[in-house]
Amino acid sequence: MMVLVATPSVLLPGVTADGKQMVALVALFAGVLTFVEYNATYPGLIEFRDAPPYNRTRVLMLLSIVFFLSIMARNEVAPSTLARLFEAIGVVIGRALDFPYSPVRLLTLTLASHDSPVHLAMVRSAAGVAYLFSIFALAIFALLLRINDWPSQNGAFNVWINLPTFDPTAGGDVVTRLERDARFNLALGFLLPFLIPAIVKFGGMGLGAIDLHHTPTLVWLIASWAFLPASLFMRGIAMTRIASMIRHKRERGVEKAVPGYIPA
Repeated sequence: MMVLVATPSVLLPGVTADGKQMVALVALFAGVLTFVEYNATYPGLIEFRDAPPYNRTRVLMLLSIVFFLSIMARNEVAPSTLARLFEAIGVVIGRALDFPYSPVRLLTLTLASHDSPVHLAMVRSAAGVAYLFSIFALAIFALLLRINDWPSQNGAFNVWINLPTFDPTAGGDVVTRLERDARFNLALGFLLPFLIPAIVKFGGMGLGAIDLHHTPTLVWLIASWAFLPASLFMRGIAMTRIASMIRHKRERGVEKAVPGYIPA
């Protein structure tokens, strides 16, 4: 977590000494918070902390996006062979994903009309890379769950520890509530890349009102725009798997208690 928070300020030149100190403080806080959460006995703020690779996949996805975007942005002020390579890849990806009604096209449309074509191309490339990375992370996450039979391989799944915001005793069937929450997260994760630009645009505060010419701001905003929907999508997939696991355990329990029982 500390490396993730500090990556843009380390890779991008032009960050002031005060800015680096503030980033170091935030990185230290994030590292201490993560350490305390994972060593606590009782549930806290982090979900699925005892059910890898959920959080590992999310952190690696965000770190990959932030690192790639930071190297791309670095080419504008401190060109290098690696930075030129990353920028060229970003341009190709951005153009490929910039088609009508795509999330990348919608995001670029929120920019101020007076922005230069160079800045527009930079935002388009960053958005394309971030969105593609999030799709790859989702595919890898779903594949890992299928291969490893998650969360069964991790032993007994403690709902209280891994889902601290979900109350199994709140009423109603647990499986039904988990499936409903999973569908909500999946739908929101799919729609957010389209809704965020639309809300920003029609809300009267185009991204031109935010200084996206400041490269750390550009990196974090684009990374957040791609990370949040993918994270919700992963949460929906994980909750669907947990609901399926609980249902299968119930059916096996009924089979043992009632000989000849055939699951529906």
